[in-house]
This record gives sequence, structure tokens and C-alpha cells, in this order.
Amino acid sequence: MAERSDPRGKTVPKVPNPASATAPRRSVHDDVMAALRTLGLTLTAAALDAALQAAERESLSHLEFLHRLLSEPAEARRQRALERRIRAAKFRELTTLEGFDWEFNAKGVDRRTIEQLVTCDFVRRRENVILVGPTGLGKSRILQSAGHAACLLGYRVRYATSAKLLQEFTAALADGSFAAMLEDYARIDLLLIDEFGFDHLERAAQPQSSSFYYRLLDARMGRRSTALATNMDFGAWADYLGDPLLATAFLDRLVDGAVIVKLSGRSYRAHRARPMPQASRADRS
Repeated sequence: MAERSDPRGKTVPKVPNPASATAPRRSVHDDVMAALRTLGLTLTAAALDAALQAAERESLSHLEFLHRLLSEPAEARRQRALERRIRAAKFRELTTLEGFDWEFNAKGVDRRTIEQLVTCDFVRRRENVILVGPTGLGKSRILQSAGHAACLLGYRVRYATSAKLLQEFTAALADGSFAAMLEDYARIDLLLIDEFGFDHLERAAQPQSSSFYYRLLDARMGRRSTALATNMDFGAWADYLGDPLLATAFLDRLVDGAVIVKLSGRSYRAHRARPMPQASRADRS
């Protein structure tokens, strides 16, 4: 080790400068793998080598090589993101409109309107949707099909029945997390509220329903889309919610600029129900 002179006449060893030390050189292959990890792309060294060999063997252009290299991990990442969105949506059932019986209630369920709804253009425009009609016409399926389509398009979605939503907000009010929960729901791109007005006993157990719904819609109005399915005509909402003033304010915020789809016809479920087989004479005796 080299030495240097001390001003006092003493000789001290020279300390090497760490910055001047020669670092081991990394290959371009290593740099590429490090860059992919930095970008969060899951790609093994073997996969990179296979892509390089294919590029050389098939004389791929630079753009074709990049497509070969990145398409598979990009698709895997998109699929994982979709699965996360679907889990977060909390659908009761994951469904689409494939196989929907359009002929059964052809006069009361307009196919063109429903299929346009599932394009989710209303979500892009931040509009609300209200599905109104008797039970058994497929409102829940239409609602969740639209939610599934929105997930595919990259939107954040949440599905809940009205009863479940009221339970969640009541619990949040009790434990002090109401404001945080309201903020969370305000950020969701598409909120699906099913069975509004379906369970009057659940409503009776939640005396602050009108206030919950008013604050929820007020937080989302003009910013995000809400789709609601109900079997009640608008005139019965005030009686159901128990507070005419807040019910009117809630309805105004929901209906303002909304797409209203009215359904009519016979119940699919009642149609599919099979009659009980009659007992034979021997059984009756």
C-alpha cells in the first residue's frame, strides 16, 4: 500500500478511495433484467434468452422483439388486476348477459337498451342508472352484468344490496369509521345498489337510512356513477325511507341526468318453477 507524508514528518498509509475501486462489470443481459424488475415486469432470464433466440432465428424487428418479450407478462399483469377488481366488487354472482332470455318478456325488457347499458358508456359520462320493475325480471343480473363489464374496462366497482349497505353504514357509524367509509364509497367508479326497497324490515331497523343515502349520493353526484335496481315506483320512496325531505333530496341527486330503465312482464323465476308432482292414488290411500 502506498504511503504519504504527514506534515509532522510521520509517514501514514494511504487509504484507498472506494469510489475509485473498479466495480465488476455487468453484462447488458443483467442490466436488462434489472430494468425489467424495476418496472415491475415478471420475466425470467430463461424467457429473455428464449425471446433473444427467437429474434435471431426469425429475424424479428426491434418492435416485434419487444412485443414478443413484453406481451405475455403484460397480459398476466392485466389479468391479475382484473381479478383484483372483481374480488373488490363483491358481486353476489359473476354473470353476463350471455344466454339471457330476451324473448320471454320481449315487450317489457328492451334488449337494445340493456345491451347499450352494458357498454358502460354511462360510467364514462358519470351518469346514474335506475332499473325499475317488479321482482323476477332479471334486474340483479343486468346490474351485475354491467358491473362485470365495467371491471373488464378497468373501472373500480362495488356491488351491495340496499340492506347490506345500510348495515355497513350503521356499523361504521357505531365504530367511528363512517367518514372513512363514505370517502371510500365516494371514490368507486360504479356503485351498484340492488334490491332497494325490497326489505322493509331491514329499513325499519336502520332509522337513519335517509341520511345515509343522501350523504352517499351527495358525495358521488357528478363525480361517479351509481346504478340502482328497485321494485318501487318513485312515489313510494319517501314512505320507505321515512323522511320525506331527505328522501326527496336523495331522489333528486340520483335522478338528475340519470338513465331510467323501466321493466315489465312476468317473473322468470316463477316461470322456471316446476309444479309439485301429484301424488298417485296409491300414495293418497
